[in-house]
Amino acid sequence: MIALLAIALPLALYEFSSVFGTSAAAPPAPAARTAAPGQKKPDVVQASPDTLDPTLHTAVLEASRRVKYEAGGRNIFRMEEPPPPKILTNVRVAPTPVPTPPPPPPPPAIPLKFYGFASKANEPKRIFLEEGGSVFIAKQGDIVDRRYKVVQILNTSVLIEDVLTNHRQAITLTAK
Repeated sequence: MIALLAIALPLALYEFSSVFGTSAAAPPAPAARTAAPGQKKPDVVQASPDTLDPTLHTAVLEASRRVKYEAGGRNIFRMEEPPPPKILTNVRVAPTPVPTPPPPPPPPAIPLKFYGFASKANEPKRIFLEEGGSVFIAKQGDIVDRRYKVVQILNTSVLIEDVLTNHRQAITLTAK
């Protein structure tokens, strides 16, 4: 233990002497003026980074305040980020036309054929209609083939309404 104490005591004195005493480091270099080759020398004094001088150098502070970062608008903290897009002036964007829905398909044609009519005194007029070999006799307001309603009877045509689609169609008189 005495041997360890004998070694530790000189080391401790050596360490504390550099803190409280003079340092073996070189004295600080005087502030130097720097300029790039071919440029005039700046009027600002730059302090050496080795200086431990606690005085405030307002000229150096003012020079650092005037420095502006100009890196082309790139984010220096991201490698993969693309440069910002260039702003173009006088560019007109044509509005995209709103597609209109297609019109609904027309209703199917009424397949009835008008062959004639019969009328008796004091009775409503009756018509003869044919569809696929079947003949129907109807008066105004009747429903034919459970789908078609006779709306109006004229001398040369008849107005038929499809009850399922509310589509009306005039059927002309045809000769067989």
